[in-house]
This record gives sequence, C-alpha cells and structure tokens, in this order.
Amino acid sequence: MSDIFSASQRSYLMSRIKGKDTKSEILVRKYIFSKGFRYRKNVRKLPGTPDIVLSKYKTIIFIHGCFWHFHQKCKEGRLPKSNVAYWKVKLEKNVERDIKNTALLELMGWKVIVVWECELKTVTLRKIRLEKVIQEIKNQAV
Repeated sequence: MSDIFSASQRSYLMSRIKGKDTKSEILVRKYIFSKGFRYRKNVRKLPGTPDIVLSKYKTIIFIHGCFWHFHQKCKEGRLPKSNVAYWKVKLEKNVERDIKNTALLELMGWKVIVVWECELKTVTLRKIRLEKVIQEIKNQAV
C-alpha cells in the first residue's frame, strides 16, 4: 500500500510531531507538581534524555507515545499499513534504545517509571495511573 501523501507532504507532517512537552508529558508534570514533587525535565546528561527527573527520589519518568515506542499492549502500538519495512525497523530500534537506556539508568542507581500515552486517555485510567506514579515515587524514597 502506498502513502496517501507526497514525500514533501509526509515530511512536513512528520516535522510537526513534538518530541518534548507533549500533552501527556505536561499532564503528568502538572499532576506530580500539584502533589509537591519538584523535578527537572528533559535532562540531556542522562541516557535517553528523560522526560522527568526527580533527583531527590533518584527516580526518572518517561512518558512514552504508544506508536513511537511500539506499545504492544494497545492498538496504537502497531505498524502502519504503508512503508511497513521502514517502520518495522524504526520502531524496533526505538524499543531496543528504550531497553538499553532503562538498563543504563538502573545501573546508575535510578528507578525508572514508564507512563504510556494510552494510560492517560480517559479520566478514570489517568487518575489510577497518576496515583500509582505518586506511590512509585514515594516507594523509592523509603
């Protein structure tokens, strides 16, 4: 199946996709800030440039988009129907990179929390997941 957009249109569309300060990231940041946690964002000195770094708790939070990080537990984590060969390699490399970065961070003594975009879709799911994030951060402090 071929792409419905020309190469230049596709390039433009792909360039518009945000790499940081996504709605999901902002939502998680606002929530943990409202609970009294202070953090740094997008720390380049750490593997994977974590979305949220809570140094006091030695905890890192990644907010993963289900498509880009090939989330196997939801419908968004699937291969597109066009250019399958390219996307399969691209998304598998993203997953490998995530695994490598998590392992490196854990070797450095960090606790790594991953929040998936699909866990924040509905109000009910969001409430459950964000409360769990707070508990995971607090458990690290013990």
